[in-house]
Amino acid sequence: MTKADRRTAVIIEDDPDMRAVIVEVFEGAGFDTVAVADGEQGVHEVVERDPDAITIDISIPGIDGFEAARRIRAASDAYMFIISGRSDEVDAVLGLSAGADDYITKPFRPRELRARIDSLARRLERQEKAAPAGSRADAADVLAHRDITLDADSRMVTLADDDPGLTRSEFDLLTALLRTRRRVRSKAELARMLRGDASDDTYVSDADERAVEAHITNLRRKLGDSSAAPRYIETVRGVGYRLTDADGETAAAAG
Repeated sequence: MTKADRRTAVIIEDDPDMRAVIVEVFEGAGFDTVAVADGEQGVHEVVERDPDAITIDISIPGIDGFEAARRIRAASDAYMFIISGRSDEVDAVLGLSAGADDYITKPFRPRELRARIDSLARRLERQEKAAPAGSRADAADVLAHRDITLDADSRMVTLADDDPGLTRSEFDLLTALLRTRRRVRSKAELARMLRGDASDDTYVSDADERAVEAHITNLRRKLGDSSAAPRYIETVRGVGYRLTDADGETAAAAG
């Protein structure tokens, strides 16, 4: 990767020691970095620089991390990590609901963050290889279910001709479900897919599975779907998720 091709990360973190750690990990992974200490400046830098990745601490001066995430998500589809000292599950769900793709609690080991950054880099590389500049989308990569149409190459999705505004992770989950349709995808399988893991036996934590649940909840909300009477995504209790039967009624599946 040449200097011109290097990816960029915007880091929004008010603790100087933690900021330095995050910068070091991203730069070690080949990213250029821009580090700021408050939410307003962070939003400004994201809009100006159009980065590939963003990290946000919840407890930052000015607007908090949740509000910064919402403003950023309205302007950018970059992969967003919330890195926070709050380990409460409610905060993780709020962070993912605000548009984050991943939630990491402090303290964390630098190699944990590096592993997630490497997974992100693999995802970005796959997307770039799948859709070379100037190429036409293969019809096989246009997926549909009821009134959802998704173009995997251009990474565009429409719901009854409207853009539901999906995050990267929501888009990838919807793509995975559209590809396998009525086959059930487990939460662990979907978590590995989001991480870019090719192996079926890598460890998946409870937090990883809860993140998938939160992303599916957000995806359903944006699609106007319901877990109690699903039109698009059906929960298979104790297992995972699959598409509803487009040609018939789907039994309600709580969860």
